[in-house]
Amino acid sequence: MHYAIICVDKPDSMELRQATRPAHVAYLDDYRDQMVAAGPTLTDDGEGMTGSILIMEFGNKADAEAFAAGDPYNQAGLFESVTIKAWRKVFPPDSAE
Repeated sequence: MHYAIICVDKPDSMELRQATRPAHVAYLDDYRDQMVAAGPTLTDDGEGMTGSILIMEFGNKADAEAFAAGDPYNQAGLFESVTIKAWRKVFPPDSAE
């Protein structure tokens, strides 16, 4: 099942985000086969980062929660909140459908 993991950064945390980014990217690389999409949310002008959205494949929500808990960003205290929701892709339809 797919899970949307929506993370919101704490205010004024860009320095922590930048310092932790290499470990975060390396962590994500270990889950590349389970990744549907991942990237930062941005400020309205597109210049700053305000959080992260990841769409990942896991067998259950507990596995998604464990993944989110192990993210170096989360372990460093970057996030103000983390929300995990089951998600289903509808559009665009896969070519096999």
